[in-house]
Amino acid sequence: MLIGYMRVSSVDERQSVDLQRDALVQAGVDERHIFQDKASGARDDRPGLKKCLSYIKSGDTLVVWKLDRLGRSLPHLLTIIEDLKAKSVAFRSLTEQMDTTTSHGELMFSLFGALAQYERALIHERVMAGLAAAKRRGRIGGRPPSISQERLDMALDYLNKGESKLSVARRLTIPRTTLLNTLERIGWQPRSESEESDGDVDERTAENNEKKPLNRRRRQA
Repeated sequence: MLIGYMRVSSVDERQSVDLQRDALVQAGVDERHIFQDKASGARDDRPGLKKCLSYIKSGDTLVVWKLDRLGRSLPHLLTIIEDLKAKSVAFRSLTEQMDTTTSHGELMFSLFGALAQYERALIHERVMAGLAAAKRRGRIGGRPPSISQERLDMALDYLNKGESKLSVARRLTIPRTTLLNTLERIGWQPRSESEESDGDVDERTAENNEKKPLNRRRRQA
């Protein structure tokens, strides 16, 4: 069975599906088996396309007027066609005369796949080159630091003087987990194992005291 799909852009009210419908019907597609969308090609949430892909069965052929009516990009188009092939569904594009049931169509599909892979390699190369250029200029990508450099320097000064992490976090109004994660990221270590051990004991004691109910602490007092 031939299944047709057509799409017009939602940004251009002058566009009509008549041209696509006539071409699909002339190619042998029954009008009852034609699905359509009025949406930008960049959108992924196209209900007509989803219904079409869920309706199509093994042995069917998906027919479109042009390749750009189906996929929002070359990699997206190839992903759809690969999924169709996995379901034993053929694909035809009338304008480009691409038909995966023929050797010529298979060759075109392979060429498109090679171009898509080349495109991904170029994008990766440009991204890496951009990151390297930014690094040479002193700019580092990623999320901004959770703690400013000034507050981090103050925290390190207090820690090196023997204060516990919990005490430093409270003094500088920094979330304890944020401070711990930052210290782990920069590789900070206490001056001695005894300082680290004492600091951990102090932190655990303070945290446990915080968790005790108020009346229990009063009885203990």
